[in-house]
Amino acid sequence: MRLVGRRLLMTVPTLFGVLVVAFLLLNVVPGDPVAAMVGERADTATIARLRAELHLDDPLPAQFGRYLWAVMHGDLGRSYITQRPIAQDLAARFPKTVQLALAAMALAVLCGITLGVLSAIRPGGVVDRVAMLVSYLGVSFPVYWVGLLLILLFALALRWLPPSGSGGLAYLVLPALTLGMRSIAFLARMTRAAMLDVLSSDFVRTARAKGLSEAAVILRHAFRNALIPVITVIGLDTGSYLTGSILTETIFGWPGLGRYVLSAIEKRDLPAIQGSILFMSLVFLLVNLVTDLVYAKADPRIAYD
Repeated sequence: MRLVGRRLLMTVPTLFGVLVVAFLLLNVVPGDPVAAMVGERADTATIARLRAELHLDDPLPAQFGRYLWAVMHGDLGRSYITQRPIAQDLAARFPKTVQLALAAMALAVLCGITLGVLSAIRPGGVVDRVAMLVSYLGVSFPVYWVGLLLILLFALALRWLPPSGSGGLAYLVLPALTLGMRSIAFLARMTRAAMLDVLSSDFVRTARAKGLSEAAVILRHAFRNALIPVITVIGLDTGSYLTGSILTETIFGWPGLGRYVLSAIEKRDLPAIQGSILFMSLVFLLVNLVTDLVYAKADPRIAYD
């Protein structure tokens, strides 16, 4: 509980720093959000009136103070484009991102850890070589290339799965596989290395000398002690999926948070961008906190003072 309390207190200055950096960067980049709202053909009087209504002509310290005060009261602002509260847009989009992230991570954990364990049991064997080939390919190929290749193969050539959109389970398969491909590769390599290190340890030889079955030695003793670096990859990748699946959601037309952020960037929707960045930072911090707590559960030797 002390760890959770300290980490939650640390999120306050962290989020404040994110808020300052995002606000300053978005206000110095070129482009006029009012021009993006009304179009290039709008007259100067309309543009000036909208800038005054949105307080965009105020000095930057005044704009930041007004925005900080609103955020402290739970108000992330209102979108320039949709005219809806940012919190409402995030609440509508984030569940779709969570659905995609959990599906991708479940696929990555199942495939990556399984390949890593099987490779470590028979190093240099057929399974090991195939698993390492898959991991190298998964790390080497960019996300957008994998997504387009899967669409060409399974949606256009074989017509097994829909190419884009959201709906039932069929719509989730291709984007989840695209998003989780790199994690499958990393988890396979990380699990294999950790398992090889643990399997050569003294306590594993002792367990075998006691007459335990090979399955008990691998699953009950070796695998649990190899989990720490694997949990690190899972935690970081889960946070990245929840906050950075922009390319995957764009390729497959998935109505999640990443696509919402990309649309806001294209249209210079400053409140939507700032609110999304702040929200995604909070999500990433919370995921890291959960990861640290899982460490202690997986390995009781870890203590947080």
